[in-house]
Amino acid sequence: MNATRTRYAEKILRVQILIQNHLDEDLSLETLADAAGYSPYHFHRVFRGIVGESADDYVRRLRMERAAQSLRYRRRSVLEVALDAGYGSHEAFTRAFVRTFGVTPSDYQSLEHPPAAIKEHIMSTVSYETTDVQIKTQPSRRMAYIRVVGKYDFETLNPAFGKVLQFAGQNGLINEKTECMGVYHDDPLVTDGGKQRSDVGFTVDENFQPTGEIQVQTIPSGRCAVLRHKGHYDSLHGAYNWLFSVWLPDSGYEPGNIAAYEIYVNDASQLPPEEWLTDICIPLA
Repeated sequence: MNATRTRYAEKILRVQILIQNHLDEDLSLETLADAAGYSPYHFHRVFRGIVGESADDYVRRLRMERAAQSLRYRRRSVLEVALDAGYGSHEAFTRAFVRTFGVTPSDYQSLEHPPAAIKEHIMSTVSYETTDVQIKTQPSRRMAYIRVVGKYDFETLNPAFGKVLQFAGQNGLINEKTECMGVYHDDPLVTDGGKQRSDVGFTVDENFQPTGEIQVQTIPSGRCAVLRHKGHYDSLHGAYNWLFSVWLPDSGYEPGNIAAYEIYVNDASQLPPEEWLTDICIPLA
């Protein structure tokens, strides 16, 4: 294990020990991210890259494993264990228990050899080379955008891109320097699809002023890890997983405090999906 991956592992181990010692408490994203020394933007992806499951799933599994121990060795009733685990009803606890162990709490108590918890590994299924990632100092970009709250997929985001680019065209805001961009504030493997936040839009100069639902933000200049992805936008999730689970822990770099963003290099309306190019930009500390 190289020095960078060791450093990442040590930070995540601090979080795992915090979780272990405070399972009964409210383990918020901010609390866990602060313990690791990472921003909330990137903590979940770093945790998943090192541990192989999300922080939420890890906490949930540990709580369920403790409940299972109470069922098996303390011979307590299912309702008592459910209430101790923070569930308001026998039924809710049973559903969660079945998701974790594949059997009901009552069956678990009666089995001579009960099953272990089901740990769902979420790792990268795509392959890049480390040389595919470039470290670039990105310029500051002023971006006109529409906020979208919804699942990170083509079906949800494409209408918003169409709307904002139509506005740009009608107002003469597109030129040879214009870049189409998206800023993504959440991890789609953690945040519910209906609550995922994104800002979709295009770059503008200092003369443009916000109007109606078209707002403006500035993405600051700074060093970024940039990976060019080729293919349909719905396959970008695999590229993010690779960046955070494979490249970043071995890279010698730490993620910064700014949300990841994407620059769409070519015109998707004029090309087949397999030719779409996207630069994924991960701000670095």
